[in-house]
Amino acid sequence: MKLSTKGRYAVMAMVDLANASKGQPVALADIAERQEISLSYLEQLFAKLRRGGLVRSVRGPGGGYLLAHASEATRVADIIMAVDEPIRATRCASHSPVGCRTDKSRCLTHDLWEELGNQIHHYLSRVSLADVCARRVGGTVGNAPTPAQACGEMAAAE
Repeated sequence: MKLSTKGRYAVMAMVDLANASKGQPVALADIAERQEISLSYLEQLFAKLRRGGLVRSVRGPGGGYLLAHASEATRVADIIMAVDEPIRATRCASHSPVGCRTDKSRCLTHDLWEELGNQIHHYLSRVSLADVCARRVGGTVGNAPTPAQACGEMAAAE
């Protein structure tokens, strides 16, 4: 299974937004520069993230984007789903009775790959932006800062 740049860049940008915000809007140009992502690509991703209710835009001088919810409440799976990135490992459509083989049957490993996709989705549904900011993923639990400190958020902004 391969996660495309769409999903990876959306998560990278959202983590950057959580880190840089400090309760103030963050310009996409700043995120683009820090994360080395094309500004036009970020604009497309943030349009989807806004429609998905994960960010809100602020217009005018000093405008940009803010998280729509606290970083603790924003799940990585929601970010990936908002940019239309499927979390699946099978060749055929999930939960479809029709398989990907030419005779429309499922391959012998279909259930294995479908369950892998389910496990990935389950894991990403438990990981919040705050977890990523505080480096509480991948066995790095330790003397991590609090989620608000790690993501640069102010309690009043949440």
